[in-house]
Amino acid sequence: MEERPLTHVEIVEMNGQLLEGIGSYCLRSKKDAEGYKGKNKWLNQQFEKSLRYFQLLEDRKQVGFIEYTDAEYSSRVIHADDYVIIHCLWVSAVGKGYGTQLLKKCLEDAKQRGKKGVAVLTNDQTSWTPSKDLFLQHEFQLITTAPFHFELLVYPFNNDGAHPYFPENWQERLTRFQNLTILRSFQCPYVEVATENILAAAHKLGISVELIDLQSREELMEKSPTPYGIFSVIYKGQLISFHRLTIHSVYKRLQKLMEEPV
Repeated sequence: MEERPLTHVEIVEMNGQLLEGIGSYCLRSKKDAEGYKGKNKWLNQQFEKSLRYFQLLEDRKQVGFIEYTDAEYSSRVIHADDYVIIHCLWVSAVGKGYGTQLLKKCLEDAKQRGKKGVAVLTNDQTSWTPSKDLFLQHEFQLITTAPFHFELLVYPFNNDGAHPYFPENWQERLTRFQNLTILRSFQCPYVEVATENILAAAHKLGISVELIDLQSREELMEKSPTPYGIFSVIYKGQLISFHRLTIHSVYKRLQKLMEEPV
């Protein structure tokens, strides 16, 4: 029987120079897309802070990545002093332990830097957040939830301090926005097409849209109506979506709200 060649696997920490060559992971098949360009620009800005972005390569092919940062720079609406927050963890080759390798890389790094632990936001209703299964397998604890199916999982390095937590005024945040409003950050490259779909549906219905590009962690923590932080669509005080929808789905949701009595 002919022996199969050994697979070469490596974890590479991305920086500005490598980003120019290898590129970021998500939307990499459309490198001319505005969302992809915006993501790379955002990454370069965040590298100057505490962002760590590791790609896993299998025979030089991108098969996974993890992105995380210190809580004070995170785009997740989580109070988590001295914690690291994972934004994204994704692998395309499952069953090979690649997700575990990336997660262990984050845990080891956080511990070496004297952090209190690692936190991650999950939501079973969308692929825009990591799946919680991997984290539960590695002894993360589900400590609290928020509306719209959000869950906060943490891995504390000791149990003698306060856990991370969510704000509690989600409904009050929603009621601030009666006009159709999009809040966004370019931490995710798919935000651009998600925005385009909202604008297209709103145009069909003759609804004007207020677009707010979140400029800082402080603004995000104050305004975001969900823990996700990077994309929210609100109309008449109700959340339309926090992830990409088709134009048809947006149209139907907006139309239903337009028909409701004031």
